[in-house]
Amino acid sequence: MIVTRWLDADEQRAWRAFYAAATLLLDRLDRELQHDAGMPHAYYEILVVLSESPGRSLRMSELALLTRSSRSRLSHAVTKLEGKGWVKRRDCDDDKRGQFADLTDEGFKALEEAAPGHVETVRTHLFDALTPDQVGQLETISRQIAGTLKQ
Repeated sequence: MIVTRWLDADEQRAWRAFYAAATLLLDRLDRELQHDAGMPHAYYEILVVLSESPGRSLRMSELALLTRSSRSRLSHAVTKLEGKGWVKRRDCDDDKRGQFADLTDEGFKALEEAAPGHVETVRTHLFDALTPDQVGQLETISRQIAGTLKQ
């Protein structure tokens, strides 16, 4: 029989505070990127990951993993990004089932234009609210949580 490990009052308050902060921040990032750059945060993340990859290119399966996206959701997003001219797909030479996503020059330019506003939103709504010690604590706590979820 499974025993439910209920949250105590302190844990319940911490959970609700964390959930509210995370969802409000992600919603704000998404709305501001959509308004300022014409893209949702998920598309911005795809462009960032591609921009940081060798040759600004990644195999679609690896891009899905790095953006924490399902392959079907990523494929849909890349189709939209292709329509804007920001990403281009190409077939793998050694694996006919695989494809690469390549960041185009237009896509890199769109990312460069969107980045300052995105960074300002992150700074304003996350880092400006924290002390330097809290920034370090946030990193430590976030890495700990992510580590348990990657197992």
